[in-house]
Order: sequence, then C-alpha cells, then structure tokens
Amino acid sequence: MPASPSSSAQAARKALADRLQGLRRDAGLTGRELSARCGWHPAKTSRLQEAKAAPSDADIRAWCTACGADDQIPELIAASRAVGTAYAEWKRLQRLGLKRLQESYTEAYTRARLLRFYSSDAVPGMFQSRGYAAAILARFAAAATSPRDLEQAVAQRMHRAELMHEGERRIVCVIEESVLRYRIADASVMAGQLGHLLSVMPLPRVSLGIIPFTAERTLWPVETFAVVDDHIAEIELVTARVRITAASELSEYLQTFSELQAHAVYGSQARALITNAIAALG
Repeated sequence: MPASPSSSAQAARKALADRLQGLRRDAGLTGRELSARCGWHPAKTSRLQEAKAAPSDADIRAWCTACGADDQIPELIAASRAVGTAYAEWKRLQRLGLKRLQESYTEAYTRARLLRFYSSDAVPGMFQSRGYAAAILARFAAAATSPRDLEQAVAQRMHRAELMHEGERRIVCVIEESVLRYRIADASVMAGQLGHLLSVMPLPRVSLGIIPFTAERTLWPVETFAVVDDHIAEIELVTARVRITAASELSEYLQTFSELQAHAVYGSQARALITNAIAALG
C-alpha cells in the first residue's frame, strides 16, 4: 500500500539530495572541493546532501556547474520545484482564501479525463450537497486566517460538482460505508446529502461504489485520496495537502484504488446501503 504522504514528501526531498551527491561523486570531488568551487561553506554542502536544507535554483546551477553537469540543471530545478510544491501547508493555502483553495481543485479537475476518488472519512467534494459542503467548510472558515469567504467557497465547490454533467470525463468514486454514517452535520443535512448521492448515481459517466461494513477485505481502509488522470495523486492531511507525481508512487495509489474497488458494491446494493443510512437518521 502507499507510503504515508508525509514520508513520501520527505522521500522526494531525499531523492533530490541523493542525485546532487551522486553528481559530486561522479565528478570526483570531495565536499570541501565542491564547496570551494561553489563559493559557500562546506556546512551548506552537507545540509544539501543530507536533505536538511532545500536547494535554491541558484544552488542547483552552481552545484551542476562545479560538477561539469550543466545538462542536468533544467531537470534538477524542475524536480526541486516539484518537491517544494508537493507538501503544501493548509495554513499557507488558506491564507489565500477558502474560495481560492476550492478553485485550485476545480482548475485541475476541469482538465482531467478521468477522476478517481476514495474516501474513508467524508463524502468527496464533487459528491457533496450544498448543506454538507457548508458544514465541512465552516470548520475551516472558523479557524482560518484567510478572508471570510465561506459562501463563495461553498459556491465554488458546487460549481466543481457541475463537472459531473459536462464533457466526456469519467468520475469513479469509492467510499467506505462509514462515510454514510458519520454525522458531519445535523440529521436533516445528512438526509439531504445521502439523497444527493442517490440522485447522482444514475449519471452516465459517474460510478459510485460503497465498501460495506461486512465486506471480507484483503485491504483495510486507508487515507482519503484522489487521482487525477494518471498524473497526480492528492492526499489531504490535518496539516497539509500532498500532491504526488512520482510514477512509482502513483502506480501504488492506482493499484490500491483497484483493490478497494473490488471490495465495493454498486447499483441496487449500494442504493440499499444509502437508504439504510437515511432510515437510521430517525
């Protein structure tokens, strides 16, 4: 199964540091010799090689030039920038406003041909009713230092849901049965949300599977994640949003999604789980 998102981000940082160290060794340079050529203290070289500091674009240019590897500069700068954006802290994102945060998802999803969502904790954003979305986003709004734009953020999330009715993209979603039962909001909002799931299930390019409590499993519930086409996996942590683009890790998330799909029920069986959850609201 996939590594934890935080460890994935750290692994990406370490992989970049290892590539820099490999260039130095291939050039036959000691750390002190490279430092002298770059014009900085040897301690900086150590920090970069041990992934204790992130290299700037200028650092990478100087390092590659010192090693006679100028042809590696564009690729390493691109890798460094990818590492820098992979682990985006929520507080920084939220300072831009909840509406802008929602727009960042919409922009990526609009270009996609295939969206895969797995959730073990809440209904994914594209499948949320307005009331349910407002209940979730209100929690972030209460704690955020961002502009007070809750209503605009909810509207943007509802706009994103319209993608289910547009274009030729396919949207495949798998949720745990527990998602139907968690009281994210009051009973009336939850009933509306569950009813909304029933209403989107018949859409021609939408697939909604639910993993029952009673399923015999070879794979237990994992962190909530989304895969955009086959290019990006997104995971939401308490403190950060992680975006994974490394092919090896993406393949693990795709394999995990396929295994979770195999545990899910669809059609009339899925509808029965939803109607049972509605009945349990009382």
